[in-house]
Amino acid sequence: MKALKVILKNYELFQKDPIDGVSIGMSEDNVFQWDVTILGPKDSPYEGGIFNAEITFPENFPLYPPEFKFNTEIFHPNIYDGGKVCISILHPPGDDKWGYEKAEERWRPVHSVNSIIISIISLLSAPNDESPANIDAGKIWREDKVKFQQLVNDCVRKSLQ
Repeated sequence: MKALKVILKNYELFQKDPIDGVSIGMSEDNVFQWDVTILGPKDSPYEGGIFNAEITFPENFPLYPPEFKFNTEIFHPNIYDGGKVCISILHPPGDDKWGYEKAEERWRPVHSVNSIIISIISLLSAPNDESPANIDAGKIWREDKVKFQQLVNDCVRKSLQ
Protein backbone atom coordinates (compact mmCIF):
# COMPACT_ATOMS: atom_id res chain seq x y z
CA MET A 1 0.00 0.00 0.00
CA LYS A 2 1.66 3.19 -1.26
CA ALA A 3 -0.09 5.53 1.22
CA LEU A 4 1.24 3.62 4.21
CA LYS A 5 4.79 3.70 2.86
CA VAL A 6 4.66 7.47 2.23
CA ILE A 7 3.09 8.17 5.64
CA LEU A 8 5.83 6.21 7.41
CA LYS A 9 8.47 8.03 5.34
CA ASN A 10 6.95 11.38 6.40
CA TYR A 11 7.08 10.31 10.04
CA GLU A 12 10.72 9.32 9.65
CA LEU A 13 11.52 12.67 7.96
CA PHE A 14 9.89 14.57 10.83
CA GLN A 15 11.89 12.57 13.37
CA LYS A 16 15.13 13.35 11.51
CA ASP A 17 14.29 17.03 10.98
CA PRO A 18 11.81 18.10 13.68
CA ILE A 19 10.19 21.52 13.69
CA ASP A 20 10.80 23.68 16.77
CA GLY A 21 7.70 23.86 18.96
CA VAL A 22 6.00 20.86 17.33
CA SER A 23 5.63 17.27 18.47
CA ILE A 24 3.99 14.41 16.63
CA GLY A 25 2.70 11.09 17.89
CA MET A 26 1.67 8.24 15.65
CA SER A 27 -0.49 5.42 16.93
CA GLU A 28 0.65 1.96 15.93
CA ASP A 29 -3.05 1.04 15.73
CA ASN A 30 -3.80 3.69 13.08
CA VAL A 31 -0.86 5.22 11.23
CA PHE A 32 -3.36 7.22 9.14
CA GLN A 33 -4.06 9.51 12.12
CA TRP A 34 -1.39 11.46 13.96
CA ASP A 35 -1.60 13.56 17.08
CA VAL A 36 0.16 16.90 16.80
CA THR A 37 1.02 19.51 19.40
CA ILE A 38 2.00 23.00 18.27
CA LEU A 39 3.30 25.68 20.59
CA GLY A 40 1.92 29.08 19.63
CA PRO A 41 4.62 30.66 17.45
CA LYS A 42 6.79 33.36 19.01
CA ASP A 43 5.69 36.91 18.11
CA SER A 44 2.32 35.65 16.86
CA PRO A 45 -1.10 36.30 18.42
CA TYR A 46 -0.98 32.65 19.64
CA GLU A 47 2.38 32.86 21.45
CA GLY A 48 2.31 30.94 24.72
CA GLY A 49 -0.50 28.59 23.74
CA ILE A 50 -0.31 24.82 23.44
CA PHE A 51 -2.56 23.64 20.64
CA ASN A 52 -3.44 20.00 20.06
CA ALA A 53 -4.41 18.87 16.59
CA GLU A 54 -4.64 15.80 14.41
CA ILE A 55 -3.60 14.97 10.91
CA THR A 56 -5.78 12.41 9.15
CA PHE A 57 -4.40 10.91 5.96
CA PRO A 58 -6.73 9.63 3.24
CA GLU A 59 -6.33 6.15 1.74
CA ASN A 60 -5.20 7.77 -1.53
CA PHE A 61 -2.39 9.78 0.11
CA PRO A 62 -0.11 11.28 -1.30
CA LEU A 63 -2.30 11.89 -4.35
CA TYR A 64 -4.78 13.69 -2.08
CA PRO A 65 -4.03 15.84 0.95
CA PRO A 66 -4.48 14.96 4.60
CA GLU A 67 -6.90 16.90 6.80
CA PHE A 68 -5.44 19.01 9.59
CA LYS A 69 -7.79 19.76 12.48
CA PHE A 70 -7.17 21.55 15.75
CA ASN A 71 -8.74 19.82 18.75
CA THR A 72 -7.92 22.76 21.00
CA GLU A 73 -10.27 25.73 20.57
CA ILE A 74 -8.61 28.29 18.33
CA PHE A 75 -10.00 31.56 16.95
CA HIS A 76 -8.47 32.24 13.54
CA PRO A 77 -9.70 33.51 10.15
CA ASN A 78 -8.48 30.37 8.36
CA ILE A 79 -9.73 27.78 10.83
CA TYR A 80 -13.37 26.67 10.84
CA ASP A 81 -15.29 26.62 14.14
CA GLY A 82 -14.76 22.86 14.38
CA GLY A 83 -10.98 23.25 14.12
CA LYS A 84 -10.43 22.21 10.49
CA VAL A 85 -7.67 24.27 8.85
CA CYS A 86 -8.47 25.91 5.53
CA ILE A 87 -5.23 26.48 3.65
CA SER A 88 -4.58 26.14 -0.08
CA ILE A 89 -2.00 23.35 0.17
CA LEU A 90 -4.60 21.15 1.89
CA HIS A 91 -7.18 21.63 -0.87
CA PRO A 92 -7.56 18.84 -3.43
CA PRO A 93 -5.19 18.97 -6.42
CA GLY A 94 -6.05 20.70 -9.66
CA ASP A 95 -7.77 23.91 -10.56
CA ASP A 96 -10.16 25.57 -8.11
CA LYS A 97 -13.65 25.51 -9.64
CA TRP A 98 -14.29 29.05 -8.30
CA GLY A 99 -10.99 30.41 -9.60
CA TYR A 100 -9.65 31.61 -6.23
CA GLU A 101 -6.57 29.38 -6.26
CA LYS A 102 -4.15 28.30 -8.95
CA ALA A 103 -3.43 24.59 -9.25
CA GLU A 104 0.16 25.15 -8.09
CA GLU A 105 -1.12 26.67 -4.81
CA ARG A 106 -3.16 23.58 -3.98
CA TRP A 107 -2.13 20.10 -2.85
CA ARG A 108 0.72 18.41 -4.69
CA PRO A 109 2.28 15.08 -3.69
CA VAL A 110 5.65 16.82 -3.17
CA HIS A 111 4.28 18.38 0.03
CA SER A 112 5.39 16.71 3.23
CA VAL A 113 4.01 16.79 6.75
CA ASN A 114 6.83 19.22 7.56
CA SER A 115 5.82 21.60 4.76
CA ILE A 116 2.17 21.42 5.90
CA ILE A 117 3.04 22.19 9.52
CA ILE A 118 5.38 25.02 8.55
CA SER A 119 2.58 26.51 6.43
CA ILE A 120 0.14 26.26 9.34
CA ILE A 121 2.62 27.88 11.74
CA SER A 122 3.07 30.66 9.19
CA LEU A 123 -0.71 31.02 8.97
CA LEU A 124 -0.91 31.41 12.75
CA SER A 125 1.60 34.25 12.50
CA ALA A 126 0.00 35.90 9.45
CA PRO A 127 -3.68 35.02 8.84
CA ASN A 128 -5.06 35.27 5.31
CA ASP A 129 -8.20 37.37 5.66
CA GLU A 130 -8.96 37.45 1.93
CA SER A 131 -10.80 34.13 2.00
CA PRO A 132 -11.66 33.40 5.63
CA ALA A 133 -13.08 30.07 6.74
CA ASN A 134 -14.25 31.79 9.92
CA ILE A 135 -15.98 34.95 8.64
CA ASP A 136 -16.27 36.52 12.11
CA ALA A 137 -12.57 35.99 12.86
CA GLY A 138 -11.63 37.46 9.47
CA LYS A 139 -13.79 40.54 10.04
CA ILE A 140 -12.48 41.10 13.58
CA TRP A 141 -8.87 40.53 12.41
CA ARG A 142 -9.33 43.23 9.76
CA GLU A 143 -11.31 45.75 11.79
CA ASP A 144 -10.35 45.39 15.47
CA LYS A 145 -6.93 43.90 16.25
CA VAL A 146 -7.36 44.56 20.01
CA LYS A 147 -10.61 42.56 20.16
CA PHE A 148 -9.05 39.86 17.98
CA GLN A 149 -6.13 39.53 20.40
CA GLN A 150 -8.52 39.38 23.38
CA LEU A 151 -10.43 36.49 21.76
CA VAL A 152 -7.19 34.71 20.89
CA ASN A 153 -5.91 35.26 24.46
CA ASP A 154 -8.99 33.40 25.71
CA CYS A 155 -8.04 30.46 23.47
CA VAL A 156 -4.41 30.59 24.63
CA ARG A 157 -5.53 30.52 28.28
CA LYS A 158 -7.90 27.60 27.65
CA SER A 159 -5.13 25.73 25.81
CA LEU A 160 -3.04 25.77 28.98
CA GLN A 161 -5.73 24.20 31.18
